[in-house]
Amino acid sequence: MPPRSPLPARHGLGAAWVRTPDRSPGAPAWATMGQWLRDKLPDRVDVVGMLADERFVTGDGSPVREADPYRPHTFVWFHRDLREEPDVPGTLHVLHRDDRLVVVDKPPFLSTIPRGRHVAQSVVVRLRDELGLPELSPAHRLDRITSGVLVLTTERRWRGAYQGLFQARAVEKTYLALAAHDPALELPLVVRNHLRKERGAWQVEVVPDAPANAETLVERDHVVGERAVYRLTPRTGQTHQLRVHLAGLGLPIVGDPLYPQVLDVDVDDFSTPLQLLAHELSFTDPVDGAERRFRSRRVLPLVPE
Repeated sequence: MPPRSPLPARHGLGAAWVRTPDRSPGAPAWATMGQWLRDKLPDRVDVVGMLADERFVTGDGSPVREADPYRPHTFVWFHRDLREEPDVPGTLHVLHRDDRLVVVDKPPFLSTIPRGRHVAQSVVVRLRDELGLPELSPAHRLDRITSGVLVLTTERRWRGAYQGLFQARAVEKTYLALAAHDPALELPLVVRNHLRKERGAWQVEVVPDAPANAETLVERDHVVGERAVYRLTPRTGQTHQLRVHLAGLGLPIVGDPLYPQVLDVDVDDFSTPLQLLAHELSFTDPVDGAERRFRSRRVLPLVPE
């Protein structure tokens, strides 16, 4: 782990860091810190410009300069430049807040954590700034295009206890999804199969004859014309599990850009929400033993806000 950053948080984000390696036989012979930074961060940041502006610093806050002699085992800190992100529409409702937890009702298209092209427009970055909670972290995650109940911890010291609940599958979760109505489909039923996602692939694939690692209870909640709202109870937490399981029944979720086929949708297109809602979540609090239950304020169908 690195030492404490000498740079304050910016936009709710801590500074990034890199560390110079120790000298070893066969290692590149960098003469200066500038040479090493250009090798370490090619095309990821404007190294030349940031060196000129003294935006790289060492642990005591001293700027790193182009011609500084290379120093092994040195931490270097910096803030990345952020792209101009359009505001994600929709209200981020705070459903509950106490000393340990913040529970929100996330709108579609808002990332849980800063990732890729979505940094400022993420739950964590927004709320760290709005609520004045610099250590706010998610106890679990929702896909960017999924809406609903999301649990976060207020401080680092609480994170492990609540993340452990989700990892141990000790949290009861119910989702609602809007899809075509198939009156011939006998429900409720349980979908079980083996899901695998290859690195870099957009879609998850079903692996025939492999031991099941994904299980979902599917129930019909109510019918809405030619569509129906389905109640989904996941008993595992594989990537895209609910979307794949409904699509496998011939009932792809309305607004899904990945299943059954990948659609070319711009990352900043907020016009078609995925009709998947993390509706309710409950668990026994690992700290005080209280029974916790949280429910989304949103209803299906979701409409652009």
